[in-house]
Amino acid sequence: MTNISVIENKISSIRKYLKILERYRQFSQQEIIEDIDRKGAVERYLYLVVQAAIDLAEAVISYKNLRKPSTMSESFHILQEENIIPPELTDQMIKMTGFRNVIAHDYEKLNYDILYEVLQNRLQNIETFLDKVSRL
Repeated sequence: MTNISVIENKISSIRKYLKILERYRQFSQQEIIEDIDRKGAVERYLYLVVQAAIDLAEAVISYKNLRKPSTMSESFHILQEENIIPPELTDQMIKMTGFRNVIAHDYEKLNYDILYEVLQNRLQNIETFLDKVSRL
């Protein structure tokens, strides 16, 4: 698969995950926490959308033949250095990467106030990231 195909596939996946997550925004935090299926779905799709955004950042870096990141977060710093994304978006995407790490590794400590905040108010950062990357 060519780099541009990888980029297109990641963009498509992100859009799909965002659309799925949109369905869960109608529920209150309590309704999500109390329903094990909703709770699991929201956790999983938040993980997937952030992971796909990280993968997209790495695909753009590869496509543009930029320096290789040593961490997932560094991918966003590299895109900022190349003026692909602005500093404030870099900061937000790094926070999303940290959130993804908590879901993946410290799920027993997952703060559902933060999860709900991400679901309701932080997915716009991923949409903004998509917009910036789609202009390449």
